[in-house]
Amino acid sequence: MTTESSPGQGAPQEDLGWAFQPRKSAAGPQPYPGTPADSADRPQPYREQRQPEPAVPSWDGRSPAERDGRSSDTRWDGTMPLGVSELRADAHEAVREPGHRTSPHILRDSGWADQESGYPSAATAVLDREALRHPGPGAAQPGPPAGGERAGKTRRVGRIVLTLAVLAAAGGVATVMFKQEEAAAVASEKLTRVWQIPAPAADDALIGSWLTDKLLVRASSRGGLRAYDLSDGKQVWRAASPATAAGRGTVPCGMSPTVSAQGIGTVAFGKDGSTCTWLAGVKASTGKILWSLPLTSKKHPVAATATTYLQGDVATVVGVNFLGGVDLRTGSRVWGYQARGHYCNAYGWGADGVVMVDDFCLDKKTRFILTAFDGKTGKVIWRKSERAHSDVTHILSGSPLVAAVHTARQDSVQVFDTKGTGRKLAVGNDELTTGNETGADHSARLYGKVLVTPATAAGSPVIDGFDTTTGAKLWTQRSAVLAVPASGADGKVYAITTSGSPQLVTIDARTGRTTPVAGLPVGTGKWGFTSGTVYVTSDGSVLELNALGSHGGVRFYQ
Repeated sequence: MTTESSPGQGAPQEDLGWAFQPRKSAAGPQPYPGTPADSADRPQPYREQRQPEPAVPSWDGRSPAERDGRSSDTRWDGTMPLGVSELRADAHEAVREPGHRTSPHILRDSGWADQESGYPSAATAVLDREALRHPGPGAAQPGPPAGGERAGKTRRVGRIVLTLAVLAAAGGVATVMFKQEEAAAVASEKLTRVWQIPAPAADDALIGSWLTDKLLVRASSRGGLRAYDLSDGKQVWRAASPATAAGRGTVPCGMSPTVSAQGIGTVAFGKDGSTCTWLAGVKASTGKILWSLPLTSKKHPVAATATTYLQGDVATVVGVNFLGGVDLRTGSRVWGYQARGHYCNAYGWGADGVVMVDDFCLDKKTRFILTAFDGKTGKVIWRKSERAHSDVTHILSGSPLVAAVHTARQDSVQVFDTKGTGRKLAVGNDELTTGNETGADHSARLYGKVLVTPATAAGSPVIDGFDTTTGAKLWTQRSAVLAVPASGADGKVYAITTSGSPQLVTIDARTGRTTPVAGLPVGTGKWGFTSGTVYVTSDGSVLELNALGSHGGVRFYQ
C-alpha cells in the first residue's frame, strides 16, 4: 500500500502509483494473438458463440433472439491502449445525454447456461393480467369470501393460478418452473402530490441524489448541485464552486450513492455531465465544499468519466485517470492503485466497499489478471489469472461481491467468494442493472441473502429476486420499478407499479408476493415515470426523480 498524499494534497502530479493509467502503453501486443491490428476482418473478441435457442412461444410473437436485437460486439483497437470510457462507449452503447447511461445489453446463455451452472430456474412469481382477463375454459372461478369482504387497507381482487411446467433440458436435466399469477390488489390509502420541482431544461440529466431526514440533494447536468426541503420543496442551498475550480468546470458528472454517518458525500465536477476534472467533499446539510482534488494532471490532461463511492470515512475514486481512496473528511490520500508491471493497461469498476480491476501486462508472465480490492484500505481481497480480458459491466453488490462479467466466451452474473470463485446466478435472458435504466439510480441491493435488482426482460423493465446462496432466481415482478428505502426504514422491498393505476407496494424478498401500501395519483394521462430514482421515506411518502428533464423533475407524494 502507498502512503503518499493524493494529488492536490502535496503529492507530485507525476506520482504513477496514484495515476490510473499504466506507466507505458501495452498496446503493442494483441490480447487475441495472431490478429493484425489493421485487419478489417479480425475476429470480434466479445461476440459470444451461442448455441441455437429452443423455439418457445412469446407474448409478442418474436423469438428470444429477435427480442435480443443487439449484439455485444466491442472494439479492441490494437494500436493504442484502451481507456475505460472508450471501452464502455463502444461496448455498452452509452446514451449520449450527459449523465444518462443505459445498461449494457447482456446476451445470456438462455436456460441452458443456468442448467450447466448447476442452478435450476426456481419458482418465479409474475403478475400476468392477460391470463386473468382471458381465463381458460376450465379455469376455476373464485367463490365469495367467507364472512364478506375482508376489512383492512387492501382488497384482494382476482385469483391465484399455479402452473407447473416441466421442461426437458439437454443431457436429461429437468428444469421445474412454478408460475404464480396473482391479480392486482387495491390499496385503500391514497397519496397526493404535495409539491413538485420542474426540471431546469428538457435535456437536463440526473447525475445522482442523496436523501437525508430533512433534505433531498439532487445533482444534474443543467441544474447543478442543489438541496430541497422535504416539507415544502423549497430550495435550501446551491453549491458554490471554490475559486480553485475556475476553468475546470462546475457541472456535476459523478456522485456517491449515499452520504456518510457524518453527512458528507463526494461529487465529481467537470465541464459537462460526462467527463470529470475534479472531486469534492460536500456537507449535505449546508452544501459547503470541504475539500477538492484534481482528477487531471500534466501527464493525464484529458478529462474522463469517474465514479465515486463511500465505505465508512473513505471515498473511492474510480476513473480513467485516477483510482484510489481518499479521506472523506479531508481529501487526503489513503491508498492508490499500483500497476503490477511497467507495460500494463488497466480497467476499473467500483461499488460501495469494493473496487475491481482487470489488467493486461505485457511484461508479466501472466498477462491477464482480475483483482478485487477492499475499497476502504486498498488491500487485495482476491486475485486470479485469466485467459483474456474481462469486462465488469455492473457491480450489483459489494458484500457479498456480485458482478456481471462479460468475456469473449460468455456473459454471466456471479457471486464471488473471498477467493474469487464465482457462482452464477440463474439470470436467463434478463439484463440486470444497478438502477432503473440510469446510472444515477442505485436501487439494486441485498435484503438478507436475496439480491433484488432492476432488470430488463424482452425489452420491458422488471424486478428480479435471486438467492445469492444457491444462485436460483426466486421471482420476477413485472410492470414495476424498484424504490430505494430511506435510511433506517423497516427493511422492506418497495416498488411502484407502472401499469393501470400506480401504487406503492411492498414485495416479499423471498417469495415475490406483493402487498399494496398506497395508491398514487394518475394525473394527466399516465403517471409517466420511466427511469430515475424513487425514494420511500420513513413515513411512507414517495419521492420521484426522473432521469431526464423531458420527463419531469421531482415530485413528492404524501
